Amino acid sequence: MRKNAIASGTLMAVLLLSVAALSSCRQKPQGNHHDPGALQVDSNLSQLLKPANEQVVSRLSVIKASYGSRIFTEELQGLITYDTRNEHNISSRIAGRIEQLYINFNYQSVRKGQLIMEIYSPELAAAQQELLYLHKGNDTELIRAARHKLQLLGMSGRDIDKVLHIGKPDYRIPVYSNADGYILEKSAVPVAAPAPAAAEAAGSGMDNMGGGSAAPAAQTNAAGPVSSSPLMLRPGQYVAAGQSLFTIYNTSGLVAEFSVRPQLSAYIRKGDRMIFYRTADKAQSKLATVALIQPVFKAGQSFTLLRAYMPAAGFKAGELLTAKVPVSVAASWWLPQAALVAVGNSSVVFKKEGAVFVPKLVKSGLTAEGMVQVREDIGSWELSSNAAYLVDSESFIKMKENLPQ
Repeated sequence: MRKNAIASGTLMAVLLLSVAALSSCRQKPQGNHHDPGALQVDSNLSQLLKPANEQVVSRLSVIKASYGSRIFTEELQGLITYDTRNEHNISSRIAGRIEQLYINFNYQSVRKGQLIMEIYSPELAAAQQELLYLHKGNDTELIRAARHKLQLLGMSGRDIDKVLHIGKPDYRIPVYSNADGYILEKSAVPVAAPAPAAAEAAGSGMDNMGGGSAAPAAQTNAAGPVSSSPLMLRPGQYVAAGQSLFTIYNTSGLVAEFSVRPQLSAYIRKGDRMIFYRTADKAQSKLATVALIQPVFKAGQSFTLLRAYMPAAGFKAGELLTAKVPVSVAASWWLPQAALVAVGNSSVVFKKEGAVFVPKLVKSGLTAEGMVQVREDIGSWELSSNAAYLVDSESFIKMKENLPQ
């Protein structure tokens, strides 16, 4: 009984001491004394608390941008096509019906003066009857006016003399080719070439039924034009006055066309020299001069077209070419491509600040031979040599605006 009482008293004393200790611990500290139980963060670990899309802790090697001018060679791809300055158009000067057509296929080879087709025109027949009637009289002024009218309608002086000689109208008026080359129907759609043709150029006039506009160039191969599809025009069809019917591509001169990136085109000038060769045969190279620099937008892509005029000797339309153009860039800052990462239309580098890397936007320019031009002074920056390695694949890069240097 006594032992139980002693044990109970001892237990009660222990409980009272525990409550007193807890009460003293819960009291607020007085003065400037810090709570020893409060969580304290080491200043060396504060850099680890920021998200990975704002800064990255890494021990990657750092590099600095190099400054200077560069001269490099850019390789361009292109092909040989027809010179649009040598294209000729065949159109009808009168309204009438096609009586006979002597051309069967698109891209058929024709010679200058070759008979293309014959047209019957009631208006032309009436004008011939008028000339024959006036020819029976002696009024030279009226006869001269009637001859001039027939010439305006498309008849040559030789055909008019033939009408006067036989004494009856010629109901079939011939239309001749005005140049040597390959003929293409105006309503036909040319096969798309690897590089878009340049803007249409004006053609020369005709002896008989001439016009002036040119058509887009068609794709060809080394053996000659392709897509020799049958003509849509048929004998018996009617044509309107001034209707363009055919285009003749002259092969006396050819054009080498090369596609260039828009960024690079700013460093190429008209008159610059370049070396080109057949893509299939690199042994024989030729020297050419840039004659035209034309911006082109096609199929949702923008690029620049370089054109060099050349003689037809030794080359055929449709051959693939490779050219090398020297490009000189003024002094600027340069970084390896691995040091930048593309974010949409912007370029990002990782600048070392203390023990961490912070993403920074930079103004990038031309890319050539594994180097990227930077259009701002970053000479004092220490940058990560591999920017892609620091990108978190599950988050976006969060950048702050660069402070002025």
